[in-house]
This record gives sequence, structure tokens and C-alpha cells, in this order.
Amino acid sequence: MRIVLEPQRRDDHLEVVKAGDTLSVNGEIFDFSPVVEGDTLPATAIHSGWFTGQVDRINGELVLTMILPNPWNFSPEQAFPIPLESVPDGPVVFPAAMAEILPPEEPVAQELDQEPEA
Repeated sequence: MRIVLEPQRRDDHLEVVKAGDTLSVNGEIFDFSPVVEGDTLPATAIHSGWFTGQVDRINGELVLTMILPNPWNFSPEQAFPIPLESVPDGPVVFPAAMAEILPPEEPVAQELDQEPEA
């Protein structure tokens, strides 16, 4: 299976598990096994906002496009993802977000309205 990723700035959670020609997307099952060599399943036939294009079987491999939700601290790998090639069965590993690079905010000392000592 080849998964082409379409990045979008979103705070959604995406968990995908692959088992053969079946994907579990956030717990919802999508079975693409009826798509045979040379077939195309139009995007309108897939009732999910996670798939953005048609599904094809080319040279025996399913090829599909999914949204990749990018958090506020998205990494370059998330912003410009490369397709996931020969995705193995199990949890699908997507590009990771950048670690927070800014130091934690330090509390600002509050100034008191006091007269300076003479």
C-alpha cells in the first residue's frame, strides 16, 4: 500500500492501523480489498473526510491519498511529507511534529506600587 499524504493545519488526532487491504482510521474500518488491478474507487465513494482522492490498484498495490493533520508545531517532514511506500501491517507511522523549541514561559514578576525607599 502506498499512502500519499496531503498536509493540513489541523488539531485532529489521526490513528491508522493497516491490515492487508483494510485500514482502521480512528476506529472506523475501510476495506479496499474489492479494488482489483486497474480499478479506481472514486473519492466520493469513500464516506470519510480523511481520504481526499481516489483509490487505485496499480501493479498490485493500493494507492490512496489521506489528510495528514499538522499540529501548531508541525515539522518540515509534516509540511512537505513524502508518500508512505510499502506500508506494512500494523500502526501506520506518520511524520512526527517538532519538539517544542521555545523554552517554557517564565512567570513575570509583578511590580508593586510602592514608593521607593529614601
